[in-house]
Amino acid sequence: MFELLITLIERVGIIVTIAFVLTRFHFFRQMFYQDQLSPKQNMTAILFFGFFGIIGTYTGLNVSTDSLQFNRWASELASEDAIANSRVIGIVIAGLLGGPKVGISAGIIAGVHRFTLGGFTGLACGLATILAGVIASYFYKKNNRVKLRTAFWVGAFAEAVQMLVIIIVARPFEQAWALVSLIGLPMILANGVGVVLVLLVIKSVLREEEKAGALQAQKTLRIADQTLTYLRNGLDRTGAESVCRIIHKELNTSAVSITDQKNILAHIGLGHDHHYQENPIQTKITMDVIDKGQIQMGTSELIHCNKKDCPLGAVIVAPLKERDEIIGTLKFYFHSENDLTEANRELVSGLSTMISHQLEIGRADRVYQLAKDAEIKALQAQMHPHFLFNTLNTIVSLIRLHPVKARKMLISLSHFIRQNLSGATQEIITLEQELKQVQSYLSIYEERFKDRLTIHYVIDEDALSELLPPLTLQPIVENAIIHGFKDKESDCVLEVTIEKIRHGVYISIKDNGMGMDQATASEIHKISAGSSEHGGLALYNVNRRLNILFGEASMLQVESTVNSGTAVNFILPKKEGVN
Repeated sequence: MFELLITLIERVGIIVTIAFVLTRFHFFRQMFYQDQLSPKQNMTAILFFGFFGIIGTYTGLNVSTDSLQFNRWASELASEDAIANSRVIGIVIAGLLGGPKVGISAGIIAGVHRFTLGGFTGLACGLATILAGVIASYFYKKNNRVKLRTAFWVGAFAEAVQMLVIIIVARPFEQAWALVSLIGLPMILANGVGVVLVLLVIKSVLREEEKAGALQAQKTLRIADQTLTYLRNGLDRTGAESVCRIIHKELNTSAVSITDQKNILAHIGLGHDHHYQENPIQTKITMDVIDKGQIQMGTSELIHCNKKDCPLGAVIVAPLKERDEIIGTLKFYFHSENDLTEANRELVSGLSTMISHQLEIGRADRVYQLAKDAEIKALQAQMHPHFLFNTLNTIVSLIRLHPVKARKMLISLSHFIRQNLSGATQEIITLEQELKQVQSYLSIYEERFKDRLTIHYVIDEDALSELLPPLTLQPIVENAIIHGFKDKESDCVLEVTIEKIRHGVYISIKDNGMGMDQATASEIHKISAGSSEHGGLALYNVNRRLNILFGEASMLQVESTVNSGTAVNFILPKKEGVN
């Protein structure tokens, strides 16, 4: 019995070797990662595992129940002969990994084959093989979650069931009992261990593949991190050259190039130092592929070139897309076609998809920036028409009686309008420019309401170089005069404070006007439909611009008390905080 056990374990080594070969097949590896196999994959798996079981039969030992001796290899069976074999291993693995369809179908193939070989256990072993597929299928777990301990007990139990079937079905009973007594325990142990070894080999090979995939994923992510900056402006020559250089360094290819729909934008690697120009044949093939729509997202198109046509070796071409439109190609050059492994194909495909997504992100960023600029300029262009008409009427009335005052107001108005128009074409200006704009505006009001309005400036000269959106202070000042001083006949005081602090510049526009309750003050600058009584729309527009350019930290803070006045404060971050 011990000799039989050792011999059976030797034969298990053959099965394990076959299992290792099976892991080289793509369909076999897919069984571990797919929730459901396609009909074609199911049929292929059934045939493979059925063949696997047949090999287990042929590598078995021919056992004679008359002499209780066994031959090293199974051959033609006499009526009193049986086979001590490893057939169950293939069928159990089929059921554990492929589920009921694969396990039972493979069991039928191997079982029918065993029945045709004859011997007094032919029918019993054929039926037991099918039962092994049923038993293993019961323990089927998706995504290769079967534990080794479970695999051992399933293999051993399936073989034990085969021994039981032989005793029940095979005749004469005396021969069946003698056979089971001889081979039962060795076969149960050998097949249980065999199932474990085969599953261990499969898991080990796939674990290595997963490790290789993880390394490739790390490379892809590292490339993504390094190339993102260069792709924000779209597919241009400068960005393409930087991307090619990064990919060539990371993947150690023969060369890498990027093209648009007509031209080579960059080529890094072999031939670069000699001002390499791509062979016209390669360029034509690439552009033909693009024109005919043969190259699709997520796939790679292989171009075969001989030494004469392609001195840099074999090429893989993958598409670069924006909004589902091919805008260029990513081309990898390898020293020979031996380097065109499935892993490299997948890597190229993944990189082309990643770069295409980065180009999409860059496009979205550019569109967002344009929309943001358009919104800012629209807000900047707003100017209160009543101010202009009232100022012109005041100037007209002063021309005869006070021409000097009229001239002074006209100069201030001219400066104000010029700054207002130039502000609509600028995204950001200095505080000094903005302050001059406010001073021009307020000087007009000082002339119009000389005995009613007093302006105080508290200005830190060191803060005037800081930046802010144009027409930020003027709407706040205008809001204070028009709404804050609306019903105040005298002693109107407006204070403009600009002070440099540790985190930036503190700005405050404070009046002693009619004020408002705190509930209104806390919301007035946050909604576009704010009360016109308090100038909510003007404050909303300013607040919106500050939020767009500097973030929430620079948003307006409104403090007010009824009949005591209002203060509008905000902080400009330091220059490095400007977007």
